[in-house]
Amino acid sequence: MKLPQASKNWLTIIGTIIAAINLILILLLFVISTIFDKGSTNLGLFIYIILPGFLIFGLLLIPIGMFIERKRIFKGLVHETSRLPYIDLNDPSHRNAFLIFTITTIIVLFLSTLGSFKAYHITESVEFCGTLCHQVMEPEHTAYLNSPHANVSCVECHVGSGASWYMKSKLSGLHQVYAVLTKSYPRPIETPLHDLRPARETCEKCHWPQKFYARSLWTNKYFLADSANTEWDIMLQMKTGPEYSGLGLREGIHWHINPDINIEYISDSDKRENITYVKYTNKSTGKVTIYRNDNNPVSDSLIAAASTRTMDCIDCHNRPSHNYKSPSFYFNKAMLTGAVSKDIPFFKKAAMDILREPFTDSDTAMMKIEEGITSFYKSGYSDYYDKNKDLINSSIASIQTEYNQNAFPAMKVTYDKYPEHIGHLESDGCFRCHNDSFKSEDGRTISRDCNQCHTIVGQGTPGKMQYTSIRENLEFQHPVDIGTAWKESNCAECHRFLY
Repeated sequence: MKLPQASKNWLTIIGTIIAAINLILILLLFVISTIFDKGSTNLGLFIYIILPGFLIFGLLLIPIGMFIERKRIFKGLVHETSRLPYIDLNDPSHRNAFLIFTITTIIVLFLSTLGSFKAYHITESVEFCGTLCHQVMEPEHTAYLNSPHANVSCVECHVGSGASWYMKSKLSGLHQVYAVLTKSYPRPIETPLHDLRPARETCEKCHWPQKFYARSLWTNKYFLADSANTEWDIMLQMKTGPEYSGLGLREGIHWHINPDINIEYISDSDKRENITYVKYTNKSTGKVTIYRNDNNPVSDSLIAAASTRTMDCIDCHNRPSHNYKSPSFYFNKAMLTGAVSKDIPFFKKAAMDILREPFTDSDTAMMKIEEGITSFYKSGYSDYYDKNKDLINSSIASIQTEYNQNAFPAMKVTYDKYPEHIGHLESDGCFRCHNDSFKSEDGRTISRDCNQCHTIVGQGTPGKMQYTSIRENLEFQHPVDIGTAWKESNCAECHRFLY
């Protein structure tokens, strides 16, 4: 086929070969992924992002080579008339080049449109976010798959709707790709993330304030670290909303995000665990109330210089999809569901003594968990171990599974690295503000009374439960007798480290 003289150069030939090879590979992999249903994130990454990049690179080499060759040809002419290119369809070489260019352009535009559409959906998928950078995102992806938001895609919260936030997320993603390639990312990943859009633009797409009305009844089952793995139940009426739904957000826990009020606070760090200043504004009346902590005073100059944060959903629900459970929590769940047998004496004690230890990697953790629990029974309960070896081994396997879903030594991720602010059992949570230490000038106090948020309507061991009516409450009884210590200190002071 006759083509212009300028097309006969090595750069153009190499570009043509590169483009042709990548086009063939794209089509071949597309057929494999479509007909044989072998599609995956990694395969899609090659089909719609990586190979098209090389295809475009090859196509760019073709005109670049022709431009350079044309300059070389004209440079050798004695009487140069014009350097501007022209198209003469009566010239067979021009006509062939024009047809090839036109057909190729149509094909490339079609493939580019299809590829861009597919690439967009791939980069927005959960698999792309969670599995492409396996080690970095393994903790977050695993926790997400076991969260209440497992059916909500990552981009719904981390990107949201709108072109501006889409661009911001992709620019932020370039930095993350660089961090992964250079292995300069922190271990564990730092939180909170400051490049997320406000919670009211994401969370309230589903959880709008008018929906936060109902109270609910929670029943939690715990197991003690004694020979019988004694059960301890506690039933709580959670005051998420008012007693009467018609009162809306004027009462209950979700009063904090009432649109008619504004709560701002200052923390001494990005972790938002130690709060030093609280400002309450009633939008209806304009009244402002300032609360200061006498045990942790902060000067007016520091308050003026500090940036205040307006309270929203994330200040309590700070781990809505990536919550790493403590050994005590996932052990209780495993024993409740029967994955761990409650008939094995002292099994919680044997397991918790091991699970509280730090491990350098997952393989070491698996080995230590098995060896530690097995050794406990071989040395202290050898006869029982010989008779119930299979039962103990199956329970050990269940604990290992739970550990792998909540601890990731390679990324230095454990439950205590990301404390959950909702509640107060294993982190200060509510007690960050509700500690009786925050007082206003007119004598108001942010109360520590737990009955503001929940009441105990039942507690005790099965068969010996204490109950009361839904409008009354029982005084908390600690499962282990510790006197009045539970009244004088925060729960997390012990429960962060004990079982």
